Amino acid sequence: MSRAFLAAAFGMLVLWPSPRAVRAADTAGLCRASAGPTLQPLVELYTSEGCSSGPPADRWLSATWPAAAEGAPGIALAFHVDYWDRLGWPDRHASAEWSRRQRELARALRSGVVYTPQVVVRGEDFPDWRNAGTRSTIARAATETARAEVSIQVDRVEAGVRARAEGRARGGRDAGPMRIVLAYKDGGHVTEVRRGENAGVRLVHDHVVRALASGQAVDPASSMRAELTVGPLPQPGADPAFVAFVERTDTREVLQAVELPLARCPPAVARPRG
Repeated sequence: MSRAFLAAAFGMLVLWPSPRAVRAADTAGLCRASAGPTLQPLVELYTSEGCSSGPPADRWLSATWPAAAEGAPGIALAFHVDYWDRLGWPDRHASAEWSRRQRELARALRSGVVYTPQVVVRGEDFPDWRNAGTRSTIARAATETARAEVSIQVDRVEAGVRARAEGRARGGRDAGPMRIVLAYKDGGHVTEVRRGENAGVRLVHDHVVRALASGQAVDPASSMRAELTVGPLPQPGADPAFVAFVERTDTREVLQAVELPLARCPPAVARPRG
């Protein structure tokens, strides 16, 4: 992702190249989260306000991972894609970068198809998300031993809130290249759609990805790092959080993830403001 894109999309957002076990903040104004030994499955939703099939998936994501709840297995991210904007309603959360990530995922899965809504669990297509057994499937995945370590540290800098993520493979069982990815998300966004397939529908979005930074691909024996600074955002949402995860770059399998809600951090680590 280019710095020019970030500046255009968020106004003041800087990207430098370079079980939910949370150990929260110390007195120096730092805040930390470290993943535990068991897997936290990453759940990615690819959606669009311009697609009539999207609202049920948006509601499912919000209901399955309500912001105020604790203990739900898995970590949720919603990527709004831009390729349905042409239907008459441009999604204000959409990004060509998120569409590109979905296309790269399709190639890794040896599929030439991208669609919305698409749910991806641990890097695998999960078309049965509507079924009653979905939660138990994700819960079973959350009992597995994680194959990577990952942590986040957040602090306040002049430009805004800075997050640094670190990761490393565990056990040496993965031979493929991997990388760490760091996302900033928030929720509670309400849109009254006036045109397109969802005209007249009131949409509520949670876990919306607003910024993303990816580290370089490395071999399993190497450590991984990524850094992301988020400044004042236009239309900031509720429940801001950073999410870090380690993924294989060839298969897109997610080996471990961790989430750090900024509400768990001390006052010195303030959320980005609009």
